[in-house]
Parts: sequence; structure tokens; C-alpha cells
Amino acid sequence: MTVMAPLSTELAATATHLRGTLLAERVDQEFRPPLMLTDGERVPHADTFSALGLSSLRLVDIEMALDEALGRRSGLTGLGGSGTVGDFLTHLRSEVLPDLFPDRLHHPGLQHVADTVAFHAVRSPDRPAIECEGRVVTYAALHRESNRAAHALLRAGIGPGSRVGYLGKESEYYYEALFACAKNGAVLVPVNWRLTGPEVDHILRDSGTELLLVEPEFVATLPKAGELPGLRLVVEIDPADPASYQTWKDGSAESDLPRCTGPDDAVAQLYTSGTTGLPKGVVLAHRSFFKIRDALAENGLDWIDWLSGDRSLIGIPGFHVGGLWWAMQGFNAGVTNVSMRMFTSADAVRLIRESGITTACVVPAMLRMMLAEPDLAADDFASLRKVVYGGSPISESLLRSSIEMLGCDLAQIYGLTETGNTSVCLPPHAHVPGSPLLKAAGRPYPGVGLRIVDETGAEVATGTTGEVLLHSPAAMLAYWGLTEATDATLVDGWVHTGDAGYVDADGYLFICDRIKDTVIVAGENVYPAEVENALCKHPAVADAAVVGVPHERWGEAVHAFVALRPGAEVTPRELMRSLKGHLADFKTPSTCEFVDGIPRNPSGKVLRRVLRERFWADRERRVG
Repeated sequence: MTVMAPLSTELAATATHLRGTLLAERVDQEFRPPLMLTDGERVPHADTFSALGLSSLRLVDIEMALDEALGRRSGLTGLGGSGTVGDFLTHLRSEVLPDLFPDRLHHPGLQHVADTVAFHAVRSPDRPAIECEGRVVTYAALHRESNRAAHALLRAGIGPGSRVGYLGKESEYYYEALFACAKNGAVLVPVNWRLTGPEVDHILRDSGTELLLVEPEFVATLPKAGELPGLRLVVEIDPADPASYQTWKDGSAESDLPRCTGPDDAVAQLYTSGTTGLPKGVVLAHRSFFKIRDALAENGLDWIDWLSGDRSLIGIPGFHVGGLWWAMQGFNAGVTNVSMRMFTSADAVRLIRESGITTACVVPAMLRMMLAEPDLAADDFASLRKVVYGGSPISESLLRSSIEMLGCDLAQIYGLTETGNTSVCLPPHAHVPGSPLLKAAGRPYPGVGLRIVDETGAEVATGTTGEVLLHSPAAMLAYWGLTEATDATLVDGWVHTGDAGYVDADGYLFICDRIKDTVIVAGENVYPAEVENALCKHPAVADAAVVGVPHERWGEAVHAFVALRPGAEVTPRELMRSLKGHLADFKTPSTCEFVDGIPRNPSGKVLRRVLRERFWADRERRVG
């Protein structure tokens, strides 16, 4: 089945604001008096209104709801009996939506990351762009300092297409580096600071990073001098004492650089687990950070929106596409972004309360930890108006608790690094306790294609499970240096997600299982081959396989099956300790069991479904 989101759905923008009134006024009869098309058909047909649950409302009921929302007469029925669908939608767009959403922020002229900070430096120079640990950077200052950094990069021989690595926790300097690269034409390569030395080495080596910005506490994880011939310069940044970094920028001009890249050129390269077990560099263009925003605004949808006065919490780290994409949405809107150096649930709750956070993006594990914080007060989340969540599936119990305790709108997003982050959204109006839609990932954004195919690539019928394919204008350019892997994942513009799911009759996507073997631990991707290779290096291990198993807090945890060599002895604790320094902590198996052998098919492929079965047998969704 193929689903292409509609391009004219302005009515959906009123859903969040009007759903209570509309659903309360629902009646069991058709619209009266009807607006009529020129051929005599009724305007309010099912495909226009079914998503809002309006198909059985009278026109007068909609008018009354709009009148209440606007505080005046909407004039809807004044269109008369000869109005067309076009008249109806034009009226909503021109007369109703601007009054419903007067403070919504969208700047369609912004299509390049470099333009974002330059635009707001002129429009709102004194507005805080970033707040981090009490430090405040205005849009004017962020523009000025990223210009200086861009010139410093150029002076160091870094220009269009060069890779600039960043190894550090969240801070204003990470985003200064992002904007500097965008202005200079370089490509930012964020490195997960939780990785071990060998893992960092792979990313720097694979990307061809020429200049690395690094926080002092992570210098020890870097390869020795000379081991990476392409790495020409390492610049230390200490957010608490940035003197050495400022010295590196000394003498750099504050002027704008001439534009040397366009919306379809690379701006970031994020590493995600791949089929070889080694992370692959996903190359994203500037457009990846604007296309979904534009689709929502152009179609009047408030699934993810920005209002004047919003204060956004950046809780997901910027080395993840979810964190980087979310931060860019806040910058594009010109709001204040509150950055956490690293996420802790206590700090997140405190910042929401003390900083007046109105909107945030989190993974489900973060939600669970925040809601489990001791001594939560009734008003801790009072400032929130919308929380966006994604990165891994969410349990129904956690979703119910979030709806009840946060007291704000919720929106679920689904996508991959390869799709430029989100391609599907479960809008706020679908978050109704008890609704079967709470099990859905959502519907594609306008202009995003969704297909479900079988193992031969043929499309399947509605309700039939197959592989999820997505066609997004925000999708990646390629995997860096991996033509075959790119061609296998990005086929004729369609991203093969490796997720199994189905689409219902209303176009909602439901994720059932994972065709690819990736395990997602609290939003972090873990590829089994990498863990298995590390386990098999132990002299006592003959064979190993790992799978994702349900975990109440993290969504999934890594479970290892290990077959020992004849006569060999090792305890699970000793085996896990042997992985220290070779794997990041989140990749290390939480549990381990010894088995006689690892089940494999005739070609030698691990039968992970067999291994996973007993852990997931009583679960409706076989992903965490």
C-alpha cells in the first residue's frame, strides 16, 4: 500500500484547538445546511473531514465552534449554498487560521543553515538564542561569533566540503561550530562523547576529519598524534573557560562570508550503526532541516509548531539527528533554546520549572525518568504547551502517564537519521486516552510518501505487514564513502527503513517489528555485529549473538547469548568487564547467558527471531 500525505489539509490546523467543542457537539446526521459544489455534491465529504472526526457534524456546529474559538462570528455559513470546496478552504485559510494562530512562527525564506542565525541577528538581535548553565548567547552574538569561527576555519585551510569534527557535550559552542561550518561550506561531524577510543578513531578516520574541536575531558580518547594523517589541527574548547578557543579565533573577522553552498549541499555528517557493525556516516543537506517545517506551515498543520515566546529545551544530544534537528527548528523559528550539557531527569524537570520551558523534544526513556522523579509538584510542568517525543517506541502505560502528568499536547515523531529525522507524526489531537491510535507511529507529513512492501518489493494490501519505505524531501544525500550501502538503502528516492509495519484504512502507520537487527537502548542505536565481534575476541568465546529484549526503563536492553570453547571457563561478569574500553557502556550487554550453540540458518546467518521469541512472545509490538 502506498500513502502520500495530502497537500491541502488546512482544516487539520483547527483540530487541536477545536476538537473538544466539535466532538462534544457531534450529532448523528449529515451537515445541514450543506455547502454545495457546482455539480451538486456536498462539500464536507469523508476524505476531507474523517481525520478530524467531523464527518457527522452539521455545518452550523462547525460555525459555532469557530465562533467560540475566535470570539466573533466566523461567517462560515455566509458562503451560502453555492460555495465551492476552494471557497471553503480559502475562507478558512484567509479568515480563520490567522486569527486562531496569530503568534505562529514560520520564516519560509530560510532554506540554508547559515541564513538562520544571520536573519534572527537582524530581526531579534538581543533575544537569547541559547542558554546553557547560566550562560546566555543572543542571536547577534551567535551570528558574530560563528562568523569569527568560520573565518578561523578558513584561515586553517578548512573550506567547502572539509570535515570538522566536534567531540564534546552540549553547549553554545557546539551550535557556534554548526553555524560556522554552514557559513564556511564545511561539514560538521558530531562525535558521540560516550564512545571509546577505538570507536572515536573509526569516525574520525572514516569521515576524513581535518580539524577537531574537542572538550578537554575527551582528549584522552583521541588517537595518538600522527595516527590520523588527515587530522591537521585539534582545537580544545572548555565551555567553562573558553580562553584557548577564543585565542584560536583571535584576529578573525566578524564579517559575513560569501555563500559557497546551497540547500542541497552537505552541512552535517552523523554516524549511525550499519550492516558491517561499524557506524556509517549519514550525510545530510541543509534542506533536511527545513522541508518538514515548510510542509507543516504551508498546510496549516500545528503538529509541530512554534509560537512567539516559546522556550525550547534541547534534551537530546546534538550528535543524534533528533537533537540536531530539534535545535535547528528552534533556531529557525527564532526562539530561545535551553541546552542541557547532558540529560539528567532532575535537571530536566528543574529547567522546565525554573526556565519556563514551553516545548521540548525527548525520547521515551527520558519521559519515564522525568515522571519518576521524586517529589514532583503539580506545577513542575505548568509552563509546557507541547512535548514532542520519538527515537524509540513508547509503551501505552508511559504514554497514558505522560498525557496525565504533563498536562500538555503530545506529538510522536517517527523517522531515521537517513530520512533526515522525522517523516511520520502522531499529532496532538490523536493523543486521546483509550484511543487505538496510541499504538500508531502516526501519519506521513504532507509531501512525504509511505509504502509497505513485501520481501520482493511488491506493495502489500492495507493492514498487511511489510517493510516500511519512506520518501521524504529531507532524506539523506548518501552514506559517506559507501556507494553500495547507499544504493541498498536509498532506492529511487525511497528509504528502506528496515522496520516492519502496516498502514490502516485511515493512513496511520503502525510499527510491529524490526527487520534490521538494530537494538535501540534509550534512543541509542546498537548494532549486534559490533557487540558480537567484541565478545568473540575473548579467548573463551567460540560464538556469540546479541538481541534486544524489553526493558522497562530503557525500552530495550542488549542481551548476549554466548557459546564457550570446549573446556573454557569465564563468568558473565568477567566477560562483560573484558568489553570495557572496547565498547561504549550503552552497547555492553546488560544480561548474558551461556548456551551450547547459536542457532543459524544454512548460510550462517544468526536466527535472531528464534533468540528473541521468548522475550517478546507476550508483546503486541516486538520493538521496545
